[in-house]
Order: sequence, then structure tokens, then C-alpha cells
Amino acid sequence: MRKRGPVVTEQLAGGDLSRLRQLNALAVVHVLRGRPALTLTELSRDTGLSRPSTEDVVLQLQSQGWLEEVQPAPGVMGRPARRYRFRSDAGRVLGVDIGGHTIRVLAADLDGEVGHTVRVPVAITAGRAERLRAVDAAIAQCLSVAGLTGADIWATTVGTSGLVDAAGRVVLSVAFPEWTGVQLAQHVGRLVGGTVLVENDSRLAALAETWRGVARYAQHVVYLLAGLRTGTGLIIDGKLHRGFAQAAGEIGALPELGWIRAQEHLRSWTGAPAGTDPDDLAGYVFASAREGDRKAVAVVRRYAKELALGASALVLALDPQLVVLGGGFSRSADVLLEPLRREIEKRCVRIPEIVTSTLGDESVALGAVKLSLEHLQEHLFDVRTGVAAPVRPAR
Repeated sequence: MRKRGPVVTEQLAGGDLSRLRQLNALAVVHVLRGRPALTLTELSRDTGLSRPSTEDVVLQLQSQGWLEEVQPAPGVMGRPARRYRFRSDAGRVLGVDIGGHTIRVLAADLDGEVGHTVRVPVAITAGRAERLRAVDAAIAQCLSVAGLTGADIWATTVGTSGLVDAAGRVVLSVAFPEWTGVQLAQHVGRLVGGTVLVENDSRLAALAETWRGVARYAQHVVYLLAGLRTGTGLIIDGKLHRGFAQAAGEIGALPELGWIRAQEHLRSWTGAPAGTDPDDLAGYVFASAREGDRKAVAVVRRYAKELALGASALVLALDPQLVVLGGGFSRSADVLLEPLRREIEKRCVRIPEIVTSTLGDESVALGAVKLSLEHLQEHLFDVRTGVAAPVRPAR
């Protein structure tokens, strides 16, 4: 059975016709977003509006640039019913991932379809000014290749390591030099229009998994970011969980759980070529473990044990449906996932399904796109919000 959109009555107490028109317009937009083109009859059925009211609303939304009539396919005989689709290209959102080695920016339409991706390298040792210049360059390049200006962007979400506050400031970060205190929302807001949101990267990756990844049908998820640093994102009742002061999931701050020292096990391996960058050492460890090197296998097991301590605490506290292994080390899940699962099984009353992310390096930026769309859903497209002017004219 197809899910119906919100049914809107055509009478409001007090005769507020302006509000009624707004609700009717939002109902039509809600029904059409993310769906194929519909006829007036189908729109009337799914919104609960009369056909004359539906036609009036459709004409209004067409004039404002939200809807367009879809031309019939070539060769169609007779006079086919007029069909309309939501113009997802009426606006754009950005998702920005500020990583250790790469700044990644995605530009997407209002249905979340990514049209352009830009990656700009940055040194892991880069200070604040250098990393922010890389962010500026990545956003500027993405806008340029997409043929957009900053004013065309309706919402932007920036993913970063560390704790962030509601104003878009990095409260604490140990991953990047000079990163604590950076005003990210304010900085990125110079380049784009609309709202700028800032969120922890692990949380955005978790959000992406529930949107387009392995956790699409899960309501309770623990996401593990396993890489050169360790982090987590929590999904509870299908929603991103931040906690009272936006610090939920920062279990790695407890030294007793071992996440701070987990990567040291991988760095202790001595089988890599001389002069190997410490940041590249993990790849050699996993590759040797894959080939059966006993010392490498033992190192991976020690790392998995440290990772499992914090993961088990979260599993015991939250009882999730899924644990998702993501981050750079998830590319070596063939040697990491099984020892991680065994260590979690030793400690937990109930064992959730433990799976590997399929989104790869795009997960944080995709989660950023999703959060931008959720912001628009709340402030532009949600009938319940009562926004005074939800429909924005086309440029």
C-alpha cells in the first residue's frame, strides 16, 4: 500500500484562508517530493483536497517554480491527463566533510540527489588557517562546477571531528591542530546562503547509514568510526541522538575503555617498510593479517579488543538493532570484523547484528546532505510547523 501524504481539510476554524492556502500548498509538495509525476486526480486523492482546490494549488505552485508539468511521452495517443512533478532542482543543499586528509563537498538537489562532488587534499598537520583555506577552496570549486553561486544554496551542513555546540563552534577537538574554538558556521556562512549547520562527523556518518546505507530499516544503531581516530554516532528511535549538551556518545573520553590508545597497537607492528608514515601503517598491518602473518593477526586482535570495550558499553546501554563498522578501517572488515564480533560477544547480554558500512569515504558528506534536507523539511516543508511563508519563489 502506498503511503499517503498528510490529509488537509479545506476548512479552518476562524476562516484563515491564507493559512489554509499554505497548508494546501505544503500538502501537495509533501505528496510529490521524491515521487514520480502525478495527475490532478491522483494528487486530489492523496492530499484529501477537492479537485478544484488541487488545481488551484498546482497553478500557484507552478507560478512559484515549485512544480512543473511533465510532457507526455512521444507517441501517446489522445489527450493524456496532465501530470506534475516537484521541481527538486528549485534549490540546492551542500554537505561538507572536513577530514584529516581531504575536504569533501557534495552538492545535492531538494530530493537529495547528489549532482556534484569535489575533493580537496589537506595535510593532516595543517593548522587552522590552512585547513579553512582548503574548506573555502572545496566549496568554491563545488559551486563552480555545479554552475551555482552561494546564494543558490538553501542549507549547508559541515561535518567535523570533535564536540560542536549549537552555534556551530568547535568546542573541543584533538584530531586537528588549532581546531578547538573555530567558528565553523560563521566561517562557512560567508560563502553560502541559507542556514549553516555544524555537526560531529561520526554522527553524520551514522545518519547517512540510516538514509542510504546498511541501516536504512533500523531504528536503533551504534555507528563505530574506526580509523586513525575512533568515534561513534548514535541513532535512537530513528533519530540522531546528541544528548543534553551535544556530547552523547563521547565514550572514547574514558581512558579505561582504551579508544585513546587503540591505534597504538597497530603502530607497534614492526613489519612495515622502513620510513612508512605512521598514518599509513595500519594498511600494512591489515594486509599482512589478510595474508596470515601471525604477528599482524595478533596486532589486529589487540586493536579489535580495545575497540570492542567501548562498543560493548554502548551495546549494553542502548541495546541497538545494529552495530555499523565504518571509517577508514572498515575497508579491512574482512580481517577486522570477526575479531571485533567475538570480543563484543564475550561482553554483551544480547548480540546485535554487526555489519560493515557500504558508503565508504562519502558517508560523512552524505550525512551532511541529509541533515541539510532535514532542516529544510522542518522549516520549509512540514505542515505542522506553521511557517509564515514556506514557499519560496524560483530565482
